[in-house]
Amino acid sequence: MDFTPSEEQSAARGLAARIFGDLSTHERLTAAGSGTDAELWKELCAAGLPGAVEEIGLLGLVLLLEEQGRTTAQVPFAATCVYGLLAVAEHGTDGQRERLLPGLRDGTEVAAGAFPARGGVHLADGALYGVVPWAPWLRDATQVLVADAERGLWIVRTGEPGVTVVPVETTAPWSAGRLVLDGVRGERLGNGQPGAYTAVLATARTAFAGLQAGVCGGSLARAVQHTVTREQFGRPLSTNQGVLLRAADAHMDTEAIRVTAYEAAWRHDAHEAYEVQALTAAWWGSEAGKRVVHAGQHLHGGTGADLDHPVHRHFLWGRQLDAYLGCGSEVLEELGLLLAAGPREEAS
Repeated sequence: MDFTPSEEQSAARGLAARIFGDLSTHERLTAAGSGTDAELWKELCAAGLPGAVEEIGLLGLVLLLEEQGRTTAQVPFAATCVYGLLAVAEHGTDGQRERLLPGLRDGTEVAAGAFPARGGVHLADGALYGVVPWAPWLRDATQVLVADAERGLWIVRTGEPGVTVVPVETTAPWSAGRLVLDGVRGERLGNGQPGAYTAVLATARTAFAGLQAGVCGGSLARAVQHTVTREQFGRPLSTNQGVLLRAADAHMDTEAIRVTAYEAAWRHDAHEAYEVQALTAAWWGSEAGKRVVHAGQHLHGGTGADLDHPVHRHFLWGRQLDAYLGCGSEVLEELGLLLAAGPREEAS
């Protein structure tokens, strides 16, 4: 098992780091409010980064999402890659790949995902009915990957009759929306292969754990910068043992999120079973993630209580990612049931 990035993955990560670092500034994020930074999204697509995910794999996507998380860049990158590009590329028919992938690669199409399946959407007489309380980046989406109550996957165009998107504000500024379906005849993803829902969910959990690793890394970097420059009683805060220990714990938690996400992504790309590893990464992303963003805010002292301070944005993202796709206790229960059921066959 080797998580060393390939030359292509390293190049893509470097390019992403430059673009996010140059354009996802505090001033631009403040101006964007809870919406998407359209210029940043255009720049990422012009650089070919969404389309590159097909070549650099899930591990490459995790590396790119780390860079997004460091800057809390407000673009629908994770959702479009997970619920659009990778879902269609891995589970779609030849016709769906030919028709849908070009727009997802160049950013003219944006995908969102009504995940996980919680029984809110039902299929009746070949049409979809129900409500999904919220989905990230739904306000930007041109298509949504919807999971019905039976875990069937459907591609739904947001502009179709019977589809209503109601703006919803969540903890993190993710252009979220409520999805209302009233007799919509969606397009089934692929040929309804069993296991497609489980595979897409595992991919999503791995990718968003990578995003959480970046959010935590950015929060910790800000905390380190603050504590080494802020003085108290004539010496930097970073010289206090309590500060050092808190930062060290946050660093170890961040590394645990990162390495478990890398392992799950590596196994996916190697065509090995990775559902257990994806759940493990999701658990660390939830439990350790919230510890890290709390520590980042705490280490800023009174400054961390300022809602306009950049570190508070990391806190909001970390808490949103903590619960997205299942909070720690939910994921742990699912992991326990999976382990109790015994080993599964390796992914093909």
